Amino acid sequence: MTAYRYGEYHDGPDPLAPPYDVRAALDEMGDAILSGSTPVHALRDLLKRGLPGAQDRRGLDDMLREVRRRRRDLRESGRLDGTLEKARALLDKAIGQERAELFPDPADDARLREAELDALPDDTAGAIQELSTYRWRSEAARQTFEELRDLLRREVLDAQFRGLREALANPDPAAMERVRRMMADLNDMLEKDARGEHTQADFDSFMAKYGDLFPEKPRNLDELVDILARRAAATQRMLASMTPRQREELGNLMSQTLDQAGLADQMRRLGEALYARRPDLAWDATERLTGEEPLGMGDAVTALEELADLSGLESALRQDYPGARLDDIDEAAVRRALGRSAVDDLEALKRIERELEEQGYLLRRRGKLELTPKAVRRLGETALRRVFSSLDAGRRGDHDQHDAGSAGELTGSSRPWRFGDEQPVDVVRTLVNAVRAGGLRTDPAGGGRTAVKLSVDDFEVAETERRSAAAVCLLVDLSYSMALRGTWAAAKQTALALQALVASKFPQDAVQIIGFSNYARVLQPDELAGLDWDMVQGTNLHHALLIAGRHLDRHPDFEPVVLVVTDGEPTAHLLRNGRSAFEWPPSPETLELTLAEVDKMTRRRATINVFMLAGDDRLKEFVDEVARRNGGRVFSPSADRLGEYVVSDFLRVRRAR
Repeated sequence: MTAYRYGEYHDGPDPLAPPYDVRAALDEMGDAILSGSTPVHALRDLLKRGLPGAQDRRGLDDMLREVRRRRRDLRESGRLDGTLEKARALLDKAIGQERAELFPDPADDARLREAELDALPDDTAGAIQELSTYRWRSEAARQTFEELRDLLRREVLDAQFRGLREALANPDPAAMERVRRMMADLNDMLEKDARGEHTQADFDSFMAKYGDLFPEKPRNLDELVDILARRAAATQRMLASMTPRQREELGNLMSQTLDQAGLADQMRRLGEALYARRPDLAWDATERLTGEEPLGMGDAVTALEELADLSGLESALRQDYPGARLDDIDEAAVRRALGRSAVDDLEALKRIERELEEQGYLLRRRGKLELTPKAVRRLGETALRRVFSSLDAGRRGDHDQHDAGSAGELTGSSRPWRFGDEQPVDVVRTLVNAVRAGGLRTDPAGGGRTAVKLSVDDFEVAETERRSAAAVCLLVDLSYSMALRGTWAAAKQTALALQALVASKFPQDAVQIIGFSNYARVLQPDELAGLDWDMVQGTNLHHALLIAGRHLDRHPDFEPVVLVVTDGEPTAHLLRNGRSAFEWPPSPETLELTLAEVDKMTRRRATINVFMLAGDDRLKEFVDEVARRNGGRVFSPSADRLGEYVVSDFLRVRRAR
């Protein structure tokens, strides 16, 4: 007999877990899109704010604030010349101790030594170089000078290798020799890698010998190169950020220290290899530290290294460049700057972005973020709900019926149900059919209760009047004046709502949405959400009516419905060569050609209803003329009620049909 034991699944994500629910994220994006934003800006704003309803998770803006605070703290942490200052102090102390030893001695040798001390160069590096062969009379001075040399050796090497300060804390020739072997082996490994001969086994062997000198614990050569290159670049930035005199003095100290340690050649080889591998780092950039506390060389390099990390992280977190994605954010940099919890927060944000794409709501095409038809349908439904919520429920009783089909008014008769019918079930006739067919049963086990057993053949549906189909044209002004007046978002939301209404309640209708500015064009349903106004001059209603007329002509048996949303009189028309001609104030030719298309619409028996979003006298005069010629109506809604007016008017027309 086989026994089974069940337990918690640990080998990766739960394969039976339901898909991540991104509808709340999409709805938040939808609010921004319906308010006039584009999909890419809506997603970016969502990721900046953070997960909807997840108060314990940080968004990109929260992380950005922490990064900026950390940068400010680092800049105020100290000065870059701390090592120079400490070296000068130790040098002065050693010279002072030596002079104190020489002063009581009347011998000529003491005077000669004092003269030698008086002749020391002014710069610290030169003085240390001269004193490296000086025979100290004072034992205290000699110890202070050795302390100075140990300090420089630790600081200079710590500026290149973060872990060497502790390794060289005590002057030990064996420790220094181990550092020399490490650098030689490291350079050999880099040269071997440049020839294509390096293996992971070589790196593992290197780390087995010298791993304690690298507290970052790199896992491969690439990670080690990244660590060393960032620190070497930070050292160069530190020198570049100093005054010319400080830079020369510290540079000489570094060269002198490396020469004395026998590491100058190896450090030169390493620096060249690191620069060749990572020339993208800001090697010669400058950074200003404004603190009062003097920083040692190693600490200053660490601060500059962190500042460079934070600068790059800040740029990635802003996500304000074309094609920006959360995958561009370096998780290692996030962990170094903000800690492990920030990496978890970033992963949660990445999951939103990933799931929106995987569940078919977002699509990246040529680096551009677009909403899929699935997402547009949801946004259209949201826009429609917004419109319906503002309508008087008493007057619009059928606006939000989810159980009604697309058929018309009831006729009072019924017929047998057929597969695909959307008409309401005639309950009375259905039950009568079941009883007549012998479906009446008495259940002895149920206390003698009587039940009716229904079969498919018993069902009947109420017949409804056939609804005529309509050819719907919504003409939406895309000119930049719509954005200037703050009416563009309302126009886009109205277009989405009308598209959703026709698709859900009037699927037999043929709807076409036409945008117009200097030219007109047909707008596909899946581009409505990402649509933006045109930064061009011209309101070419003439061209829009031409396109709308072709749509009506393709559906001669459909009832024509033409709706125009605009905030200005026509200022452009099409020439015979197909080019757009703009003139403001409108030329007589523009008005004449536009009104000629209005007359054609009248002959097609298409009523044009105009929704004007501005109160200009010329616009009023023009739309009044359109109404006089066509018999349509003119509306002047506020931007926030545009959708309500358009949808209400469309429903009124459809009910009249």
